[in-house]
Amino acid sequence: MQYISSTQNALVKKVLQLQEKSRLRKKEGLFTVEGIRELELALKGGYEIDTVLLYKELVSEAKINKLTDQQINTISVSREVHQKIAYRSSTEGVVAIVKTKTNSLDAITFNTDTPLILIAEAPEKPGNIGAILRTADAANVDAIFIANPKTDLYNPNIIRSSVGCVFTNQMATGTTEEIIAFLAANNIHIYAATLQNSNEYHQEDYTQASAIVVGTEATGLSQEWRDAAKQNIIIPMQGQIDSMNVSVAAGILIFEAKRQRKFN
Repeated sequence: MQYISSTQNALVKKVLQLQEKSRLRKKEGLFTVEGIRELELALKGGYEIDTVLLYKELVSEAKINKLTDQQINTISVSREVHQKIAYRSSTEGVVAIVKTKTNSLDAITFNTDTPLILIAEAPEKPGNIGAILRTADAANVDAIFIANPKTDLYNPNIIRSSVGCVFTNQMATGTTEEIIAFLAANNIHIYAATLQNSNEYHQEDYTQASAIVVGTEATGLSQEWRDAAKQNIIIPMQGQIDSMNVSVAAGILIFEAKRQRKFN
């Protein structure tokens, strides 16, 4: 097995650049994953592993090989190198370079006539995006879409805050217009979370093919979603403010839909 001891090694520098630069991730079609659980979820999600860098004091090559039947290019690294490339303060000795997916709407397929989709328009904070992805996984939605994304989904902070749930659902990105057109073509009803002309969320029927759309706390949803929606919906607020964290709102709305579907 190849061994890297120098932090000035070209591959080490590439890992650091992939962690830091969205442009390079997009150009190379590569991103980094840290941790055993996250790597396992990426493999289950059909992602192809390019290279695994492991620190043998924390994890064995045999443990990595047990995760998959595919042959993985594995490189051993020194303590100094591992400390350099480890993105988390507490780590499991594994940093992998993984090939991205296109996340195209064209690749989305449904195994049901009544899919449930969670959509977030223009989310910016990686922590919020990660929490939304965790909600999508917990509810086992049929797909999650990010409209007008402000950051690429393979940002290390998104992967970390989603605890690997970026890999566990069908996921696509596109413009608001592209996603609305996709929903229309597939006869999926849109329910837009917005203050204007809204019904309380629990009054609507989400048992048919449905997409629940949330926007940012600062600006809410664009007019396109309000116009395209079958119904605008609102979560009644009983305090002094008129909005809540977008990931919390997404959880409330999507689990109401799951309740109506008897959690199927």
